[in-house]
Amino acid sequence: MQAIFLYASVFLACLMGLSLYRSVFGPTVLDRIIGVNAIGSKTTTLLILIGLIYERVDMFVDIALAYATLNFIAVLAASRYFQKKKGLFDEVEGR
Repeated sequence: MQAIFLYASVFLACLMGLSLYRSVFGPTVLDRIIGVNAIGSKTTTLLILIGLIYERVDMFVDIALAYATLNFIAVLAASRYFQKKKGLFDEVEGR
């Protein structure tokens, strides 16, 4: 069973490489933000798989939840920053 988790972890790491390509060479800032968010989501799943491999799921679930929360807050902050400073979306007056 651990071999399945190991192969799934390697496959997930390869998928993270594709998201890394999108976040480095994305044509727009929004593509880069989405790429970084995808990497964070896959890292959370990877942490759970590592916990299953080492048979310490309880510890790695706590780490994964903390990482997912930080990733979510960072993406919200980056989105808000680029919305305000770079003018990605023009805000309608009165909202």
